[in-house]
Amino acid sequence: MEALVRWDHPERGLLDPDEFVPMAEASGLMIPMGEQVLREACISAKEWQERHPHTPPLVMAVNLSARQLSRPDLAETAEGILKETGLEASCLTLEVTETIYVMALAGNTATLDRLRDLGVRISIDDFGRGYSSLAYLKRLPADSLKIDRSFVRGLGKDVEDTAIVHTIIELAHTLGLEVVAEGVETEEQAALLKEMGCDFAQGYHFARPLPPHEILAVLSSNTLT
Repeated sequence: MEALVRWDHPERGLLDPDEFVPMAEASGLMIPMGEQVLREACISAKEWQERHPHTPPLVMAVNLSARQLSRPDLAETAEGILKETGLEASCLTLEVTETIYVMALAGNTATLDRLRDLGVRISIDDFGRGYSSLAYLKRLPADSLKIDRSFVRGLGKDVEDTAIVHTIIELAHTLGLEVVAEGVETEEQAALLKEMGCDFAQGYHFARPLPPHEILAVLSSNTLT
């Protein structure tokens, strides 16, 4: 599962992050909002695990902003929320976009190292849209990377996109990283990714974003294995 934040505005309806996150960043609300999202995500993950136990257990992914990643107490905050909610650290993945990740790598990776010491998994989001440099990739304190949907969209149709996805998967595995493909919308894309050895995939082919109260119905169905 991946937690996606939305604002249910009383007049404008459901707003995507790009419509309110910049305002939250500018007003100083990004930190408390991010902490609330992390807490709610962990609470939901723990509830779903208890009601629908699986082996391995359900994992929750939560996105981090640059401002959150720059907090020196981020690891302590995450540790406190995990203890509060009872969610195992190994069941939480924190996602950081490639560009933000490189910025952190150029500075101080102590926060990322501390999170990994807790058992929290770190994932590089939207891989391929930013630097995509081998120089930093080999030094990343990360557990997985997510192939950007712009490459997945051309799978099986565009020779270059197909070659890029295949190369990323092989390179990541060589470096000991798991791979998640974003934006999978067709059975053909899913089949090609499986053939290439991609570890995980997400997208509309499997499920569209849902409010938390509808997730239990999905977990109760036979559509997920």
